[in-house]
Amino acid sequence: MTTVGEENVTGATIWLTGLPSAGKTTIAYALAERLRAEGRRVEVLDGDEVREFLSAGLGFGRADRDTNVRRIGFVAELLASNGVQVLVPVIAPYADSREAVRKRHRREGTPYVEVHVATPVEVCSERDVKGLYARQAAGEISGLTGVDDPYEEPESPDLRIESQNQTVQESAAAVHALLTERGLL
Repeated sequence: MTTVGEENVTGATIWLTGLPSAGKTTIAYALAERLRAEGRRVEVLDGDEVREFLSAGLGFGRADRDTNVRRIGFVAELLASNGVQVLVPVIAPYADSREAVRKRHRREGTPYVEVHVATPVEVCSERDVKGLYARQAAGEISGLTGVDDPYEEPESPDLRIESQNQTVQESAAAVHALLTERGLL
């Protein structure tokens, strides 16, 4: 917890995991906008941006994905421990990598919330925001998470969102409600 003026500010890491095109980043930015409007300090650690700047050179094999997730988790915990609400929309396909991030937060005493954006692969492939599913179907790429590479769904996330059944604003509101309920806002 950080003290700003007379106000105590609790940071937290809000990790949004799910398949490509599940809606993780869209929900994160909608929530970030709402939190900023409430006067909160917010950072979004977008998985694509982090790969470009913090994890350049890493591939998409299991070891490199684990390294990427742990790096993001380290930065998220550092920011959160300094009073920032850190939204992390990252696929993070492996349960053990996500658990390592959770354990680091627990060890440091920093709040951590896991949100599974549980959009079915069929819906994700229809959205296909980056054209990944089309490229995989055409044989141009392989190793697409949830198609020909594993995605280990969280067994007991703090919140599960089925983005295909609600609006982006409703999804962001559900995360906001959870953070409020947990005393993180």
